[in-house]
Amino acid sequence: MPGPSADPGLALLTGPSVPDILDAALTPAGATLLGWTLRDVDHRPGDRTTASYVVRASWADGERDETFAASVSGSRPSGGLVVTDGDRYVQVWRFPHDPELPGLAAACYPSSAAELLRGLGLPPDGVQLRVVAYRPRKRAVIEVVTSRHRLFVKVLRPSQVRDVDSRHRVLTSAGVPVPRSLGWSDDGIIVLAPLRGTPLRSALESGATALRDPGELVALLDRLPAEVAGLPRRAPWSAHAEHYAEVVASAAPSSAPRVRSLAAAVSVGLAGFDDGDEPTHGDFYDAQLFVEHGGVSGLLDIDTIGPGRRADDLGCLLAHLSVLATGPFAAASGARAALAEWLPVLSREVDPAELRLRAAGVTLSLATGPHRAQDPDWEQATADRVALAGRWLDAAEAGGSGAAESALMRLS
Repeated sequence: MPGPSADPGLALLTGPSVPDILDAALTPAGATLLGWTLRDVDHRPGDRTTASYVVRASWADGERDETFAASVSGSRPSGGLVVTDGDRYVQVWRFPHDPELPGLAAACYPSSAAELLRGLGLPPDGVQLRVVAYRPRKRAVIEVVTSRHRLFVKVLRPSQVRDVDSRHRVLTSAGVPVPRSLGWSDDGIIVLAPLRGTPLRSALESGATALRDPGELVALLDRLPAEVAGLPRRAPWSAHAEHYAEVVASAAPSSAPRVRSLAAAVSVGLAGFDDGDEPTHGDFYDAQLFVEHGGVSGLLDIDTIGPGRRADDLGCLLAHLSVLATGPFAAASGARAALAEWLPVLSREVDPAELRLRAAGVTLSLATGPHRAQDPDWEQATADRVALAGRWLDAAEAGGSGAAESALMRLS
C-alpha cells in the first residue's frame, strides 16, 4: 500500500479509508469486499483526485475481481454514488459505469457492441471485446473483433466526441495516416478503423530504431494540414511544468525542492518563446506512432492537434524516448539507439536549446507516471525521472553541446 500523503484528497483515496469507500458501493449491491489493490491515481492538487482499484468481491454468484474507481473533490458531482463528510464529496463507481463516460457500458458488453456494429452496417458475428485502455473520467478504448472485422471504440466525454470526429475527418481528407472515423454517437462513442503496422514502442523492443530515416517523423508533421493551426489552442505539456512539479511534490515530498526548482527554470526558459502557429499533434511520442517496413505508417490520438511550435512535438518524442531508455522497459535498448540517432537530426529542425528545454518540461510531466500507475518502487522511479529532466535542462542551458550533452547521450 502507498505511504501517507500530505494531501487530504490523495490520502483519502489511497489510505485506510479506501475499504469504507468501496464498502459504500458494494454493500447496497449485495456484495462483500474481500480485498483491493490500487490500480492508478490521477492527482490534481487543489482540484480533483481520482483513483481506480482492482477489487476482489464476493457476490451471490461467486467471487471475482473487478475495477472500481472513486473521485474526490470539493463540489458535489452529478451521477453515481456520492458520499460526503460535509467538506469533500467522494463519487464511487464500478467499471464500466463511469458517470462521465456514459457511452462506456454500451461498448463493453457483447450484446450492445453488436448493436453498435449493426448500426454501422457491419455484421456482428462472433463479437469479442478487449479493454485496451481506461482512464477514469477521461477516456477508454475497446478493441472489437468479429469474424470479419477489427475496429476500435473510443469512449470520450460526450462534449468532446463531435470535435474529435471532425479532426479525424480533416486529417483523413488531407492524407495523414490516422484512424478513419466510422461514426460517432451523442453519448461519447467514436468508432475507428485500425492502423497499418506496429506501434513504434513495440518495434523498439527489437533493439533497433525501427525507422530507416528519422526525417520521416518530420515529414509526418509536415503533412498536418494548415486547418490544424486554426483550431483552438491547447497549451503543450512543457508549459505545465510547474503544475506537474506540484503533483510530484505532493506524492513524493522529498523530491519537492528539486522538482520545483527544475519547473521554475523550464518556465523561465519557455518565456523566451512565443506560442507558435505551426500545425502540431500536441502529444507526439512513440505510443502514438505506427511503423511498417522501416517507415511511418500511422498516427494515433489526434484529439490534441492544434497550433503550436514544432519543438513541442519533437521535444515530447525525445522526452518519452529518454524515459524508455533509462527505465525497466523492453524497449530500452531500442529507445537508446533511437535517441542517439534521432537527436542530432531533430536538433537541425528547430532551435536545439528550445528542443531540450521542451524535453525537460515533458519529462517533468512524465515524472508523475510511476505514482499514478502505482509502479513497484515508484518513489525511486520518480526521483530518476526528475533527475532525467535535470539532464535535459542542463543540455538546454548548454545549447545542445558540451559536457551536459555528452552526459545526456550516455543514458543507460
